[in-house]
Formats: sequence, structure tokens, C-alpha cells
Amino acid sequence: MVKVLVADDHVIVREGLKKILAKTPNLVVAGEARSGDDVLEKVRTGQWDVLVLDVALPGDEGLAVLRQIKREYPGLPVLVLSRYAEEQCAIMVLKAGASGYLGKESTPEELIAAIGKVAQGGRYVSPALTDRFVSGLVSDLEEPRHKTLSEREFQVFSMITGGKTLTEIATVLGLSVKTVSTHRTRLLKKMRMKTNADLIHYALRTGLVK
Repeated sequence: MVKVLVADDHVIVREGLKKILAKTPNLVVAGEARSGDDVLEKVRTGQWDVLVLDVALPGDEGLAVLRQIKREYPGLPVLVLSRYAEEQCAIMVLKAGASGYLGKESTPEELIAAIGKVAQGGRYVSPALTDRFVSGLVSDLEEPRHKTLSEREFQVFSMITGGKTLTEIATVLGLSVKTVSTHRTRLLKKMRMKTNADLIHYALRTGLVK
């Protein structure tokens, strides 16, 4: 029997997980935690085969809790179950020591498969997320994303990653804020990104900014 500790601050989520795992003979939710402090106490005082952890727990920051648990109990498999399904979040928690990452929109079958995989010492990332990882790696190998930008778009990109606001960029380039915003929208689409933070992360990773 695989004893699972579920750490999530939403009662509905915890109850849902218990019902899902109750249908699987060898899995059981043997404990629940509602906050960072709570999960640390439960881990320290109980015997668990897998921890299913929401990194958005109240109290101590969830990522810090994950790192603390892995320092104290490196052999405890941790499956992060989160509403954030983006690559960067998955990479962050896996680097922090998680054995797997699964979005809360995943199916019960995926959850059961993920728990089974990490309980056996393996690692788990959803097939959809794996595809996005591979697509991103292939794209990066083919051509740097910023190479697809026009000269003006690259100017806007460089200023955004340099910390300037759209108003400041408009002043420097002698354009309207609306025009600069349009350039930003276009360059985000070309680079397959969503936010300024994504652009800054890319610029740091590729050495375009220090």
C-alpha cells in the first residue's frame, strides 16, 4: 500500500484526491496538510511513500517548503500538483527536487500514473508538457527566437529587457505608446511568449542582457 500525504489548502481538492485514489487498491491518502508549516510537521512526524504538494500553499512559500523537505528527507518522492501548467514552473520545481509535476487540469488516470511512477523512484512530467519541452528545445536549436524580429521589434525587445516601460520606449523612439504596444504584441507572438518576464528570462539565458 502506497501511503500518500496530500498538501493543499483547498478542502475540495483534498477531498477530490481522496476519492480518486480510493478507487485504486494500492493507493491511499493517509494524511492531509493545509499549509507550509502543516506539511513540514506531517512529514517530520509520519511515514509517507509519496507527498503530493501544491507549491501555492499559504504560510511558508511552497517552493521553500519543497526545498526544505528535500534537504531533510531526500528520499521522499514529491509530486507537485499545481494550477500552473507552464514550462518554467515545471522546470523550477524539478530543479528544487520534485520527482514529478502535474497540472490540476490533468485527468485522474494521469494522477494515478504519476503517483505510481514517482513512488517507484521514477520521474513524471505530463506528455503534453513533455511535448512543449521538446518543441522549445528543437526551436532553440534551429534558430534563436529573437532572430525572427524586425529591426524595430528588436529595438522594442531590447528596451523592454533593459527595464524600460512602454512610455519610456515611445519617448526614445519617437513613437506613440499604442504603436510601441503593437510592436510588443507582435514580437511576443513571434517569440511564442506571453509576458515581459518571459522576454527578460530569454534575454538573460541567451546572454543578450547581463
